[in-house]
Amino acid sequence: MEEGGVNFTTSENPYERPAFTLGIEEEYMVLDPSTYDLKSHVNLELLSKGRVLLHEHIKPEMHGSMLEIGTGICNNVKEARFEVTKIRSIVAHLARQNGLLIGAASTHPFARWEDQEIYPDDRYRILIEDMQMLARSLLIFGMHIHIGIENRETQIQLMNEMRYFMPHILAISANSPFWEGVDTGLKSYRSKIFERFPRTALPDLFSSWSEYDNYVQLLIKTGSIDNAKKIWWDIRPHPFFPTLEIRICDLPMRIEETIAIAAVCQALAAKLFSLYERNLSFRQYRRSLLMENKWRAVRYGLDGKLIDWGRQKELPARELIRELLDFVDDVVDDLGSRREIEYIYQILEMGSGADRQLRVFRETGSIVEVAKYIHRETNTGLFEDVTPFLNSVHPPSPDALAEKQLSIKSENDPS
Repeated sequence: MEEGGVNFTTSENPYERPAFTLGIEEEYMVLDPSTYDLKSHVNLELLSKGRVLLHEHIKPEMHGSMLEIGTGICNNVKEARFEVTKIRSIVAHLARQNGLLIGAASTHPFARWEDQEIYPDDRYRILIEDMQMLARSLLIFGMHIHIGIENRETQIQLMNEMRYFMPHILAISANSPFWEGVDTGLKSYRSKIFERFPRTALPDLFSSWSEYDNYVQLLIKTGSIDNAKKIWWDIRPHPFFPTLEIRICDLPMRIEETIAIAAVCQALAAKLFSLYERNLSFRQYRRSLLMENKWRAVRYGLDGKLIDWGRQKELPARELIRELLDFVDDVVDDLGSRREIEYIYQILEMGSGADRQLRVFRETGSIVEVAKYIHRETNTGLFEDVTPFLNSVHPPSPDALAEKQLSIKSENDPS
């Protein structure tokens, strides 16, 4: 099938088991090693060297102090772990070569968006022209998880049901308590910054792929968007590839956290599909109710309470996350991800990234020490020697090149 100019294989049978492949994108902050403030890489060789080694797996973001990386298609969680570890290790190595460091968190503890250089690209110029200060102040770093689901109808049905659990996932990943040197009182301040954009947060229910596609076409026809990539929901069908994309997460510091969260999302999709293929379903709730839980995850993270809408009562977030892990337990071994998912229990014990950042701040009284902690945690578990990877240069995939060309064309030529 060809969709949006990009070729990919899709399934005509909504009850055919999806591949449940994984792809992970992470956005890293680039740090000055003397101040631990953000530092632009625009006039340095970090990006150009990264592209020689990683091709489509690394690219700039709007702010010059940010780099985005993405894995290829991973058949299972173990492949995803290796890919993320390899790419993060290479980027950290290249950063050091350029006198820089990297960090993984969804907001920098004290950097000011007003001081950031904008990457010189027409896409970002157009975005800023459209969104004005909302775009310029978007100094946030996220993680996106792609789950391979080839049938578009299946994507919509699973999206409808997975929406319920997105606040649970956000609570686990919450890692943005500070903004411009201030303790915001929120565990995921990034979420509120991003919700200032249109077409964000949790999506409505859609009865079918046709209803969703009609919605997209209406927005395009009325000049609201030029393509479906301008729909920035917390979970969405990817416009060009056969994946369901989870976008609600803050960016965790440790690779183990990234992989554990990706594994839970994959298992959740597989569990809900196992119900779907038997004509069963998880109860669906309206967006307005689910947004109540998202707010609680944003504000309190793991330390708060979420609402169990079936029981119509609030319960500790940790208790409901353990229930989520029990819910998916019967599909975990088939996916080969039990070891990775069990790390969630460790997160529940030691706290989310936001909890640990706040702990460091309370213990040291120094916001700079928080930034140093983020850097140390980001480097936990990386390969010490990346030499074996530096000689294994692979050309970009045809699909990646096609998507890049289509994305640039659609964003630079709204007509």
